[in-house]
Amino acid sequence: MYDSLLAHLKDPPFQKLLLRFDEDLAKETRAQGCPDCDGKLHSAVYRRKPRGTLQPLEPEYCVRFSFCCSIEGCRHRTTAPSLRFLHRRIYLGAVVVLVGALRCGVTPFRMEALKERVGVSRQTVLRWQRWWQEVFPHTVFWRVAQGALLAPVEIAALPLSMLERFAGTAREQLLDLLRFLKPLTGGRRSAKAM
Repeated sequence: MYDSLLAHLKDPPFQKLLLRFDEDLAKETRAQGCPDCDGKLHSAVYRRKPRGTLQPLEPEYCVRFSFCCSIEGCRHRTTAPSLRFLHRRIYLGAVVVLVGALRCGVTPFRMEALKERVGVSRQTVLRWQRWWQEVFPHTVFWRVAQGALLAPVEIAALPLSMLERFAGTAREQLLDLLRFLKPLTGGRRSAKAM
């Protein structure tokens, strides 16, 4: 499973598929208008410099789809959900999931391979593990969403135990988990808070 999942990080068709999903999510977000005042949303995309890639990414892949309300006095920013980015983390969402899943069974050899291939440090892996096992299970999202999974998830083995709840190939499981997590990846922000 390790090599199969890692292969997707350097698979251009997989990366393009995630970008197409994000473009569709951005269109849906824009079409809904401002969630606060129903104003029209204008493009306010911004560049990201994602880490954890095994190959150079196309420039369009490094853009985060975001919008700003056109109504003066509102101007709230709405960021579309994403399958590429997991909230504000600088590593790609698939990397955070993959490395978190591997951490459950990571050996010193695998840790060295992760550092070499993906550029993630041991401290970062441990921080992600704490997030998956100590913070994530207490989020409102998780308390609501865990009921959608067919079997209970072992918190100590997150995100691997969640990944295993999805059927199909390793690629399909990863895609389904990224779709499942997309409510964590977008949202609104007040212009005053920016």
